Amino acid sequence: MECHKDLIAGAGPIGLACAISAKRRGLDPLVVDAGPVCGSIHRYPVGMLFFTTPERLEIGGHPLACAGQKPTREEALKYYRGVVRAEGIRVRTFTRLLGAERKGGEILCDLETRSGRTRVACGRLVLATGYFDHPRPLGVPGESLPHVSHYFDEAHASFGRDVAVIGGRNSAVEAALELFRAGARVTLVHRGLELGKSVKYWLKPDIENRIAAGEIAARFGAQVLHIDEAGVRIRDAGGREEAIRADRVYALTGFQPDFDLFRRIGIELDPETCRPRLDPETLETNVPGVHMAGSITRGRSISEVFIENGRFDGEKVFGDAGSRAQAEDLYRGVSRQVGE
Repeated sequence: MECHKDLIAGAGPIGLACAISAKRRGLDPLVVDAGPVCGSIHRYPVGMLFFTTPERLEIGGHPLACAGQKPTREEALKYYRGVVRAEGIRVRTFTRLLGAERKGGEILCDLETRSGRTRVACGRLVLATGYFDHPRPLGVPGESLPHVSHYFDEAHASFGRDVAVIGGRNSAVEAALELFRAGARVTLVHRGLELGKSVKYWLKPDIENRIAAGEIAARFGAQVLHIDEAGVRIRDAGGREEAIRADRVYALTGFQPDFDLFRRIGIELDPETCRPRLDPETLETNVPGVHMAGSITRGRSISEVFIENGRFDGEKVFGDAGSRAQAEDLYRGVSRQVGE
């Protein structure tokens, strides 16, 4: 059986930062990911601009150079690929962690690749799997149809077409605006009676003005009943049903961690919040040798952790008391700045 001292599940910025923390201490972890390196960023819309400045996305002391004040999706992907090369991080992409169990002094991990399943052993397992692989389902018929997506890619292909965007937060608002400007006929469908309070201050007046001008149609307080080839059927707060024509449907309703995976590993989750039971100093869970890092340490409250503050978690996992304390100070400082 293949054996590794340390295995990190998740090759996003947090997982890579954990790997760097390990390598700085003479370790050589194996990093696996169900998709490509930084798969969550890879799924961002083409040309997307980060909300944050480059120094807050940097890991391992490697500077992130970008053409503007804030990096684009493409600049971030290039940066993290470069970090993997510069640090010599061992990464196996398109290798999904299916489960793990502790037996004696080892943790046995079940992995799945495109060629089949395999089992490897490790002494320490760090979960940095994030949440972007698991969209929050609508739970309605037709959600899996080919013209329905939980990820927004780009707007050009929707020129001259009817598009329904389901959701009322940043991703949905930004997608609706981009689609409108690309020449799509857009209807925004949101179960709330108004836009989410977290909508960015520069997006809110833009979308409100487009709705007021009739350039983007909006249905607030709307429940999605089902989706078919012709479009989306909804029910408003008064009980009236309406069929909205849509050649393309973007169900941008958010994401959640893979709680089932955590339960299979034996990690105890709070029944209400799904927060894992772990040591806040070392991020070790109730399963000895299994640690968690990044947004998944917050259960359902994934918005408490971003790249900006989660990138310090590797120091908590692999560092000593001094480096853990320093990481916590940095975490708290950045959390205040990004509005935890």
